[in-house]
Amino acid sequence: MVDLATASPIPASANIAGGQGMLAPTALYEQVAERLRQQIFARELEPGCWIDELKLCAQWGISRTPMREALKVLAVEGLVTMKVRRGAYVTEMSQDDVAQVYHLLALLESDAAAQVATCATTAQHARLGELHLQLEAQVDSRDAFFATNERFHMALLDIAGNRWAVQVVQDLRKMMKLNRHHSLFKQGRLEDSLAEHRALMQALSARDAEAARQTMQAHFRSGLEAAAG
Repeated sequence: MVDLATASPIPASANIAGGQGMLAPTALYEQVAERLRQQIFARELEPGCWIDELKLCAQWGISRTPMREALKVLAVEGLVTMKVRRGAYVTEMSQDDVAQVYHLLALLESDAAAQVATCATTAQHARLGELHLQLEAQVDSRDAFFATNERFHMALLDIAGNRWAVQVVQDLRKMMKLNRHHSLFKQGRLEDSLAEHRALMQALSARDAEAARQTMQAHFRSGLEAAAG
């Protein structure tokens, strides 16, 4: 559970994400949703745990209205499950849930990889190459590797140019973070993932769409095997 004693209040006019310039502050419920989202991803709120709305509201200095609106947002994203007369719980992922998420990601991202192999510009290939070099340098740092890996996959989708696929994958990747046994956490998986990324980069550099598609599909099959292990 989150340590409420160390959480600071959320001013109604504040923007949790910070930033500079003259941007208007986000709606309070969006700030609350982002704080809860980050606590879920950080395992401060574990899958299956009950979210104590009243305690959080008191700690953060907010009313229940923005909390309830924030929980609705997270419920739509799938991160929170609302139970009748029991309140809000962090969603738990079953093995079937994990398999279905990986299946959809494999379909969408392998299609994107094939598209990028044939249509990406030299500059776009270079952008992926830079991210891959970061992965090579971060193989001994799980958290850094995890973050760069996600940026690589989202960059690939962005280059492919299907905004609907980007939106769906963003939501699916949020669900992946709920998995207690995420594939990249398994011993040796980072090295295997990096080798798979090397093969993908080779296919992209060769502008071989079918090789890129198959390599990405194999990448997700390996990830699912590690997640299920």
